[in-house]
Amino acid sequence: MFTGIIETQGIITNLVKENENLHITVKSDFTNELKIDQSVAHNGVCLTVVAINNDEYTVTAIKETLQKTTLKSFKLGDSINLERGMKLGDRLDGHIVQGHVDETGVCERIEDQNGSTLFTFSYISKNKNITIEKGSITVNGVSLTVVNSKKSSFSVAIIPYTLENTSFCKMEVGDFVNLEFDVIGKYVTRLNSLK
Repeated sequence: MFTGIIETQGIITNLVKENENLHITVKSDFTNELKIDQSVAHNGVCLTVVAINNDEYTVTAIKETLQKTTLKSFKLGDSINLERGMKLGDRLDGHIVQGHVDETGVCERIEDQNGSTLFTFSYISKNKNITIEKGSITVNGVSLTVVNSKKSSFSVAIIPYTLENTSFCKMEVGDFVNLEFDVIGKYVTRLNSLK
């Protein structure tokens, strides 16, 4: 379980394909605090730490994860958003994030709003995912508030701090992103479809 509040950015230092799996090695400033079997969200994708070496750690993404996320497009030197699992008793500053990506989306527009930056994303929902105005959405692991909710698209307004301290600072129109829709909204949508 995560909150969508990014702790730091990591750098991809090694990618090793083994059968259908991809072993991803990340350099991070919190590696010395990690342990084997710990969960870390990588651009919103929950992966298990399988090896630690100095300031680098390795996680493994299986075929299912690679097919449904943007991890398959990782390149050496890429900067990614990182968040460790939440501790019981901590404040929930973002929203409840599972680290299970529902689908990918595309950045359609980036607009300077004179104090914030508006990012617009589109998605093709195979699972009837929805957003609601002022509801929560996770984009590449970042907990954000939806503005301008439409069918198969939405916008988010990013404050300067978030822009500078997440991978949003390098995002361009046309980039693919990982989307995790609000878990409560997913359950409500599913229950309504069973009626």
